[in-house]
Amino acid sequence: MNFLRGVMGGQSAGPQHTEAETIQKLCDRVASSTLLDDRRNAVRALKSLSKKYRLEVGIQAMEHLIHVLQTDRSDSEIIGYALDTLYNIISNEEEEEVEENSTRQSEDLGSQFTEIFIKQQENVTLLLSLLEEFDFHVRWPGVKLLTSLLKQLGPQVQQIILVSPMGVSRLMDLLADSREVIRNDGVLLLQALTRSNGAIQKIVAFENAFERLLDIISEEGNSDGGIVVEDCLILLQNLLKNNNSNQNFFKEGSYIQRMKPWFEVGEENSGWSAQKVTNLHLMLQLVRVLVSPTNPPGATSSCQKAMFQCGLLQQLCTILMATGVPADILTETINTVSEVIRGCQINQDYFASVNAPSNPPRPAIVVLLMSMVNERQPFVLRCAVLYCFQCFLYKNQKGQGEIVSTLLPSTIDATGNSVSAGQLLCGGLFSTDSLSNWCAAVALAHALQENATQKEQLLRVQLATSIGNPPVSLLQQCTNILSQGSKIQTRVGLLMLLCTWLSNCPIAVTHFLHNSANVPFLTGQIAENLGEEEQLVQGLCALLLGISIYFNDNSLESYMKEKLKQLIEKRIGKENFIEKLGFISKHELYSRASQKPQPNFPSPEYMIFDHEFTKLVKELEGVITKAIYKSSEEDKKEEEVKKTLEQHDNIVTHYKNMIREQDLQLDELRQQVSTLKCQNEQLQTAVTQQVSQIQQHKDQYNLLKIQLGKDNQHQGSYSEGAQMNGIQPEEIGRLREEIEELKCNQELLQSQLTEKDSMIENLKSSQTSGTNEQSSAIVSARDSEQVAELKQELATLKSQLNSQSVEITKLQTEKQELLQKTEAFAKSVEVQGETETIIATKTTDVEGRLSALLQETKELKNEIKALSEERTAIKEQLDSSNSTIAILQTEKDKLELEITDSKKEQDDLLVLLADQDQKILSLKNKLKDLGHPVEEEDELESGDQEDEDDESEDPGKDLDHI
Repeated sequence: MNFLRGVMGGQSAGPQHTEAETIQKLCDRVASSTLLDDRRNAVRALKSLSKKYRLEVGIQAMEHLIHVLQTDRSDSEIIGYALDTLYNIISNEEEEEVEENSTRQSEDLGSQFTEIFIKQQENVTLLLSLLEEFDFHVRWPGVKLLTSLLKQLGPQVQQIILVSPMGVSRLMDLLADSREVIRNDGVLLLQALTRSNGAIQKIVAFENAFERLLDIISEEGNSDGGIVVEDCLILLQNLLKNNNSNQNFFKEGSYIQRMKPWFEVGEENSGWSAQKVTNLHLMLQLVRVLVSPTNPPGATSSCQKAMFQCGLLQQLCTILMATGVPADILTETINTVSEVIRGCQINQDYFASVNAPSNPPRPAIVVLLMSMVNERQPFVLRCAVLYCFQCFLYKNQKGQGEIVSTLLPSTIDATGNSVSAGQLLCGGLFSTDSLSNWCAAVALAHALQENATQKEQLLRVQLATSIGNPPVSLLQQCTNILSQGSKIQTRVGLLMLLCTWLSNCPIAVTHFLHNSANVPFLTGQIAENLGEEEQLVQGLCALLLGISIYFNDNSLESYMKEKLKQLIEKRIGKENFIEKLGFISKHELYSRASQKPQPNFPSPEYMIFDHEFTKLVKELEGVITKAIYKSSEEDKKEEEVKKTLEQHDNIVTHYKNMIREQDLQLDELRQQVSTLKCQNEQLQTAVTQQVSQIQQHKDQYNLLKIQLGKDNQHQGSYSEGAQMNGIQPEEIGRLREEIEELKCNQELLQSQLTEKDSMIENLKSSQTSGTNEQSSAIVSARDSEQVAELKQELATLKSQLNSQSVEITKLQTEKQELLQKTEAFAKSVEVQGETETIIATKTTDVEGRLSALLQETKELKNEIKALSEERTAIKEQLDSSNSTIAILQTEKDKLELEITDSKKEQDDLLVLLADQDQKILSLKNKLKDLGHPVEEEDELESGDQEDEDDESEDPGKDLDHI
């Protein structure tokens, strides 16, 4: 500081110390001082002088400052002063306003110093290495200095950075700096670096620039952010505009989806700041960069589909129909939506379904057309709406048909409650505003572009001109207005509509020529010598007349091709006609309109040509010229050639169709073969599984057969059937146990019956012959007959009991009679002792017999009761046994039925396999007949298939044997 004060004090103390001398001394001190503090002070002094004495400091100190950057990198403070000084020398930014001449001198001075600095490429490389320093006093002035170099001599500095190792990567690190001032200046540096250099743009993009920039935009608040968002959007435009590689990378990286939050606008759209309008304008332009018509069609189409899928198009349409949106944003949004839907059928269909939030809702297309034909709307907005309508109809035959259908009588709303697109176009076509006439005519021409069907449909449109007069066709009304001598813009629009309508449509040409006033009007317009303003109308009339000749099908005898040519030669002259036709392409506005599809005009008077119409002129001008100069013989030859070519084309088309059909048939046969192969493989797998399953069933059957023995063969078959139908071995064991229990129960019943037989034998001695028969019947009864016989036995015993009771009663009666006789004999005097002895003996015998009978009767009753109880028990056991046997029989029948079904399925599979093999063989023969080579492997596979089918039949036979 003392040194600086001395220098400055010496400078102000006497006039002998000029500025140049002071700067020279400071430079000497920088070059010769050994102390770092002295050099630092000297550089700081040069920095303070560099703004006011830019030329002197630059000439004398630049070399020393560069040397400081090379040698004193350890001291960040002196490096920072040196970088600031170099920035002041090279930069053209001055604090005070200066005159224009001094400004030019300043710019020249900055570029000269920049050229000196970058003459040694090592200086730029050194500056790039300094940017790796994290120190704020080094990095920030380094960023500003490099930005200034790029602004002065951008292409040269870009080339040096491009060849510098890791040069671009070092600069990309600036976007990750936590200090916002460095990050923001880094964005400005990358703006200057990526301007008009595709190679650097690709490197920056692949260094993850999109991710970082979108993060910054999101952090700053999207469209509500400040100038940093604006700088990031400008950098994104630099990276994407006219760079197909980066556009593809942007789309594939799913960055289009991250653009949707940019356009989330609230319901209240009043009071937008200027910065928000700027940001949103740049965002819309960025969307247009991705879907620009100048991009490759494939890239544009993929971006359009991505914007629809992520909802970006829907968001833009929301802004389009919102209220309170600034006019310039609304205009740019319309242009953006136009290019997003242009040529994309999905997007066009969605746009056709959008309705404005009105009551009742109206289609967005109708609302936009109302603005287009309204002369009070801003000119740029009307141009934007026209562009949107053109993009909606571009390569959209469905949309074209919908627009034309609104003009047809069958679809016009008779109530008049709603306005259609066709009515708006007709209203604009015949209004008093020439701009509305031109816009409506061009819009209607786009509804007919490359669509012969709609050109014919439009011929049906009838217009009611006034009350009481018959309706006239739309074609006739256009020619009527044309002949009334309206404004040039109106006539140009109508002529462009008629030329588009009549081209490639002989029916429309016939309708046009059918009005006898049209051809004289055209020839009169072309033949007159008018001023320069009318020359364009004359050229368009010549084009319309030429179209009437070229696309004439000679259906009207009075206006055949040859007669029209003779008329031109007599009234106009061929050379004059061709000259007038050439006025169109020579017009100054023709080339401007042919460059871009968007109708971008500075003012309404420049709105003359349409982009698609310029293509039509370029296509027809040459062929019409040839058609005018051709003679009738050449026309006939050309017609013959055309017919021959048509015949050849028909033959070629026929063969193409045949080949296409054969290809389709081959494809179908190949698909059938592949399907049959798959089915064959599946059936082979199924058969293999069935064979293995049958083999398992066989093994299980043999095992069960051995276990059960020959006596239980029936039961073993039952078990085998159960296993074959899915019954597990555990269930078979359970069934076996149940059968054993039934056997035990049967043996127990047999033993019980044997006991009953022995008991009945004991009763034989006291029973009658009927009882003996009943006992023998019980002994011989078995199974279900036992119950009936026991019932019969009980009935017999009851009858015997009754008979014995009768006998007992009879004996008692005899006893009473004997007692009465005994009493009578006792009274007799004559018989005394002998009679008493006989009576006593008889009485004793009778009483003994009676008591024996009573005892036997009691025993029989007890025996009958026991037998009844045993009968009930036996009946219950037999019922249980019968039910078990019935269940087992049912299961057996079911299993046998399932075995039968399984056998039938096996047989069906074998038959199906045989049929499939036969079909495959026939298909192969067809393929061979069609010339399609069949591999030997396929034949081997078919042979193997037959062998496997034969093998699959053997298990079926074994199963039948089982």
